[in-house]
Amino acid sequence: MSAYLDTRVSLYAGRLWRDEALDALVGAPDAVVADTLMQRGLPQLAAGFVNPAGRQDARSLEQRIIAQILDETRVMLRPLSGSARSFLTFWTARFEISNVKTLLRSKMTDERPAAVLARLIPMGTFGRLDNQDLAHAEDVGELLRRLEAGPYAGIVRHARRAFEQSHDPFSLDAALDRAYYEGLTVRAQPLEETVGAPFRGLMAQLIDRINLVWLLRYRFNYKLPPAQVYYLLVGSHYSLTGAQLQHLAAQDSLEAVLAALPASWQTRLHGATGIPGVFARMEQAAAEQALRVLHSRAPAIARAFAYLILRERDLRAVRAVLRGRHLGLVNADIRQALQRTPIEMV
Repeated sequence: MSAYLDTRVSLYAGRLWRDEALDALVGAPDAVVADTLMQRGLPQLAAGFVNPAGRQDARSLEQRIIAQILDETRVMLRPLSGSARSFLTFWTARFEISNVKTLLRSKMTDERPAAVLARLIPMGTFGRLDNQDLAHAEDVGELLRRLEAGPYAGIVRHARRAFEQSHDPFSLDAALDRAYYEGLTVRAQPLEETVGAPFRGLMAQLIDRINLVWLLRYRFNYKLPPAQVYYLLVGSHYSLTGAQLQHLAAQDSLEAVLAALPASWQTRLHGATGIPGVFARMEQAAAEQALRVLHSRAPAIARAFAYLILRERDLRAVRAVLRGRHLGLVNADIRQALQRTPIEMV
């Protein structure tokens, strides 16, 4: 298992985008974009250049990117079993949870089933939901009841309770997100015990970043009270513990939150302005750590997870470039929109 997965991850690592290659894609002629994407192992995106002008169909761009991620994850899963297979499979479930959100919003707006079905992310062999059945549920309550009888019952149960209390779409989405990531941490724990520091470090970067950014958004963008903010965060045993998060949620400004962080965090976030700046700094740290794990002798499952983190970061950047080209933005504006800090490739 390890030999196959290690080899596959090493081959996939060659597909990651150096920053100069991404910059070249911004200014590449339309005629060569599809070939460039193919050379980078992105056939799903290259196939989107179908019209005479050679421009990507923006309506399917997100679906094509996710299809690429699912294809590569499927290959990595072939030799896996037990907790490693369970973790990577559940890692893909966040895309299906996104479909759940889309289905729920469609019921709130009385959208036609055919229209919402066209917008759902095709999950292929990873799909566990009967989208046709769910799209034809009578209303939100009926949809939640059907979902609660399905494979994501534990995630949906918390969301249903939150919605019944407030009938607020935001509370519904936030409860789904929290329950998903808490499920991910449960599936990560056996691997943290057996694989050790490389895998645990990747999870800590992920969950700590999610919790801090959510805390800042909920507290200062949405003006939620500290108790509600804390309730919506992911239960954590990583660097930002529950007690620390509760203390941070009680602060009355972004600056106060940053000042209350541990010293190592303050160093990392020094000079960050605004919530997007905090997110960018933390994502940068996560990418650097993932790159170290990818190019280390860490166990295969840790290297695979590191690759998937970096690959998704790359694909978000490629998406920004392709979307900018589709909109006809000048190259300088596309480069500014990327807001991607380089990481050192080894």
